[in-house]
Amino acid sequence: MGGDFLSDLTPRSRELRRSPTDAERVLWRRLRLRQAGTKFRRQAVIGRYIVDFVCFEKKLIIELDGGQHLKKRSYDSNRTAWLQGQGFKLIRFWNHEVLQNITAVEKALFAELGPPPHSSPTRGEAAGSLQ
Repeated sequence: MGGDFLSDLTPRSRELRRSPTDAERVLWRRLRLRQAGTKFRRQAVIGRYIVDFVCFEKKLIIELDGGQHLKKRSYDSNRTAWLQGQGFKLIRFWNHEVLQNITAVEKALFAELGPPPHSSPTRGEAAGSLQ
């Protein structure tokens, strides 16, 4: 993999961060508060791929899939295999899952990440919520 390829991905990664899908926006709002005790990056370049969300500390990638992924199964399989070969675990959610049932998505993420750190919620916040 040459440096030219990476330099091509960086502007694309920035562009994707500037114009997220509705599902990406909803999930990022939850993840960036870091109440799961982990730091996520969005639209990050890993090798020759751009992933939706990644926690490098836990080597966990979250991918949000829309209808376009039904047509790209072979590409997604190769991409997943390569990322797993680099030690990453991938979790996939459909866009409609994030938009219609973010609570279930949060529960699935907590199951992967482990329980959130124990701290007293600030006034008006619910404990354990990614809101």
